[in-house]
Amino acid sequence: MGASDDLYQQVILDHNRRPRNFRPMATPTHVCPGRNPLCGDHVNIYLEVRGERIEDVSFEGSGCAISKASSSMMTEAVKGKTVAEARQLFSEFRAMLMGELDTGRVPHGLGKLTIFKGVREYSSRIKCAGLAWHALVGALDSQKQISTE
Repeated sequence: MGASDDLYQQVILDHNRRPRNFRPMATPTHVCPGRNPLCGDHVNIYLEVRGERIEDVSFEGSGCAISKASSSMMTEAVKGKTVAEARQLFSEFRAMLMGELDTGRVPHGLGKLTIFKGVREYSSRIKCAGLAWHALVGALDSQKQISTE
């Protein structure tokens, strides 16, 4: 196992054990539940959007370590960003997972989220990593629920 694989495992395990922003929000402006019926992962994304800025974001739910870690890191990445910036991060994250963005060659704003680029080698895990991100966009678009079927 290489150093990057070891780092990947450490980050995933840390965010799975101690997820950031893991709580329901009392008065969110936007909410969207996300479901992955194939594996049973589910997440609720809560947003407090003021103007065009995401002032607060949180999540609750259950799923595999990848799903929970991705949810946790997503909340850290979009908190304080504008809605447009959050949508751009979603696009880049999705493209990275699908193998459409070479993070080593193309400029991007993913930062430490690139730890998930190895997920694309396991097609069944792509939906796990992307679930919270799709629910984020669903919340921004006022969807009632998203499913990764």
